[in-house]
Amino acid sequence: MIDWLFVLAGAAVGAPVRYLIGIDAKYRYGTFFPWGTLAANAASCFVLGFVARGVTDGGLGHQQYLLLATGFCGALSAWSTFSYELLTMTSARRTAVAGSDLLITLTVGVGLSFAGAAVANEIFCQAGSWE
Repeated sequence: MIDWLFVLAGAAVGAPVRYLIGIDAKYRYGTFFPWGTLAANAASCFVLGFVARGVTDGGLGHQQYLLLATGFCGALSAWSTFSYELLTMTSARRTAVAGSDLLITLTVGVGLSFAGAAVANEIFCQAGSWE
């Protein structure tokens, strides 16, 4: 029953972080390329890789999973926005930018998921939580 509070707490942090990343990216880099969406998804992939490794091997528990993966990353990740932006860019015949976004987002996302898992492995192996 209390599980939903962990999800709510994570989302309450993840959603404003996503919003602030998007605002900062637009301010710094403009709107030609969706840097904010890329950054939010990249951060979410890293955290999810970390949490997945932690939960799989016992370094993190169910409530940490709900807080970080379901709540925080659920609100932080912007995959629906990513899809919408690809559709919009393609419809506007900006196919080179859309293709670049697709390739960069997938490559960075998968890479950071593995990086997050590797960081979790190092942290928890050093702490002796798993081997």
